[in-house]
Amino acid sequence: MSAAFDEELQQWNVEVDRAGERLTMHPKQLVIATGMSGLPNTPEIPGREDFAGEQHHSSQHPGGEAYQGKKCVVLGANNSAHDICAALWENGADVTMIQRSSTHIIKSDTLMDEVLGGLYSEEAVEKGITTYKADLTFGSIPFKVMPQFHEPVYRKVAELDADFYQKLTDAGFMLDFGEDHTGLFMKYLRRGSGYYIDVGASELVAEGKIKLKPQVGIDHIKSHSVVLTDGTELEADLIVYATGYGSMNGWAAKIISQEVADKVGKCWGMGSDTAKDPGPWEGELRNMWKPTQQQALWFHGGNLHQSRHYSQYLSLQLKARMEGIETPIYGLQEVHHLE
Repeated sequence: MSAAFDEELQQWNVEVDRAGERLTMHPKQLVIATGMSGLPNTPEIPGREDFAGEQHHSSQHPGGEAYQGKKCVVLGANNSAHDICAALWENGADVTMIQRSSTHIIKSDTLMDEVLGGLYSEEAVEKGITTYKADLTFGSIPFKVMPQFHEPVYRKVAELDADFYQKLTDAGFMLDFGEDHTGLFMKYLRRGSGYYIDVGASELVAEGKIKLKPQVGIDHIKSHSVVLTDGTELEADLIVYATGYGSMNGWAAKIISQEVADKVGKCWGMGSDTAKDPGPWEGELRNMWKPTQQQALWFHGGNLHQSRHYSQYLSLQLKARMEGIETPIYGLQEVHHLE
């Protein structure tokens, strides 16, 4: 697929592949709705080309079935890393997780009961809180004050699951609750990474079934092993890079051009000046569901709540333009070229 904006005709030329046939379309507006992640981040590690085993980014991981009895190294310690490690272990592989920096962990049940239950649960429905009301309530809280709503909730979570967190810490796992103890959702909004919603893998880490090497990275790779930054050498048949994704404007670079990607700037994050979300403060998510510096280009992504809720505002903006209604833009997203 490729796309280019025709300034003269004020429309896009979009080429797509439909069942092997190349089609060209000319929409007035283009929405990139590829999730909230961009292209895979795969680190350049010395010796990668010498590795005799299998190596791939987590986005290409086929599942654990093929790796029974194999020695597997997973670089990363967030959602994908945990799920992949657990699946490999369940299929009889020898698995080591390399944790370079701390991770926020919350049990799935605790997340539902303590954090989301007031708005998204059977009990909430019984109290008359429909999905629409829940989305509107969540969407009505300004990002500036949202941390003070979340901080006490995650203090309670830390107390409720203190034994669980202690077991993980005792196993050497590096835990955090975000820089201001605001937990999962603020990390998600600020950087879209740095957490794991536990559905069982944390127990395997705590019990040593998933081996853990914290506070290190991979220094270099040999033909049948990885050498860590502390000098430890691990035999490996498989290396999985669970190293996350870039900004969504990476898709704009791939589909349209690097020039347009640079013109738009980074997507997601709000300029909170916390890790991986440098300032200046934006007040809302960068470039999401709103006009960008590239005329007629929009970005849509996020979780179910965001996809449901903000798609309404995006669709209204598109509809207004199709109907010729005046659509003044009062504050076009400024571009900050952030790493």
